Amino acid sequence: MDIKRVVVKVGTNVLTNKDNRIVGPVLKELVRQIAELYERDIMVILVSSGSAIAGKEVLGDTSITDKSIRRQVYSAVGQPRMMRHYYSLFHDYGMRCAQVLATKRDFDMGKHRENMINCYEGLLSEGVIPIANEDDAVSLTMSMFSDNDELASLVAELLDVDRLIILSDTDGLYTGHPDDDDSVKLNEVKGDQNVEKYVQASEKQEGEGRGGMASKLKIAKGTAKKDIPTYIANGKRKNVIVDIIDNKPIGTKFIN
Repeated sequence: MDIKRVVVKVGTNVLTNKDNRIVGPVLKELVRQIAELYERDIMVILVSSGSAIAGKEVLGDTSITDKSIRRQVYSAVGQPRMMRHYYSLFHDYGMRCAQVLATKRDFDMGKHRENMINCYEGLLSEGVIPIANEDDAVSLTMSMFSDNDELASLVAELLDVDRLIILSDTDGLYTGHPDDDDSVKLNEVKGDQNVEKYVQASEKQEGEGRGGMASKLKIAKGTAKKDIPTYIANGKRKNVIVDIIDNKPIGTKFIN
């Protein structure tokens, strides 16, 4: 099957180092791969986390005690910073990118949804790479996406893409903790396979991503059920996106 459209979701833990700072070379490698696919007439819609971390880098610790207001402030400060990174990296490849911020209600059936489809289709028709993120600055807690994995899945469905690639800091789904010697990576998972038992709860600090492996698994299975093959793979691995498109056995592939 010809692949024409791919949604790539990149998580905060891919974009940052152990000190929670944005890593330039990772962003650069991400954009390089998107540029390579563009030359093959494959359009990538990028769903990028990192705005809250980028904002925290600028502001440091704040005096705001309310957690959700603090997140809004970090994201509002960090979002243009992330876009500046992307803008200049894409510019180096002679490409253009655009920011598309969404709230959950934009995906409700009706005018909001049509409006968003028109926006994406317009950008893609002009060869512009859409970079999507949740509009954290105005999202109400009750109508927030559970995380950017959910946003990526909704965008994938909205635009009827051929693949969804969720980039994380692990190589895929394992039969135990990835660091355990007796854990094995699963190369392919079918919709009805009970793999939930393998997922370990992970501890995350504030400012890090909201989505752990359990949420990724749920999203990957749900998206695969809509006939969009979905991958969970390591975003810090060189050439990971291109290798997946070339059907190399990388990450964990979820199919219906």
